[in-house]
Amino acid sequence: MQQSSDLFFVSSNPHKYQEAKKILESFDINLKFFKYNLEEIQSSSLKEIASKKAIYAFQKCKKPIIIEDDGLFIDSLGGFPGPYSSYVFKTIGNKGILHLLKKNRKAKFISIISYHDNKNCKSFEAKIDGTISKSQNGTGWGYDPIFIPKNFNQTFAQLTTKNDLSHRYKALKKFSNWYLNKLKSND
Repeated sequence: MQQSSDLFFVSSNPHKYQEAKKILESFDINLKFFKYNLEEIQSSSLKEIASKKAIYAFQKCKKPIIIEDDGLFIDSLGGFPGPYSSYVFKTIGNKGILHLLKKNRKAKFISIISYHDNKNCKSFEAKIDGTISKSQNGTGWGYDPIFIPKNFNQTFAQLTTKNDLSHRYKALKKFSNWYLNKLKSND
């Protein structure tokens, strides 16, 4: 049986890796970090972006890999920033997003986990609905200080249970179910 410790998370973002590692540990999957700044194609499709990054990541790592791509989609901004979330965060940040919003603050986070091992290239998608807060709350990274998941009154940055309910958790759970079955079938 292939050891789950042969699985690498490819990213330049150590925060994403730490979250993914903690989440996958709960499914008895050991994740290693391959720090690499992956090229990202410009596309309106998160799945297409993630799939291309997974292919490129495997070419660099030469071991079974996963990558994660996600986007914050804000209803009143027509789904913006969506697949451009990373760029928007780097340029205008949370303050810029808060400045753009008026009344309708509905939003959702979508996460795509893409796996590649030179035979299989598979993606797992999940989302979580919520709203954008009126101010930054908490000290989390990325959009965590401004995203309030549905049925909660605190941002991801304020919640100690974020890794049990986030879009990333849901996508990693789908991946882990598939991956563990794949490992069993290779016995």
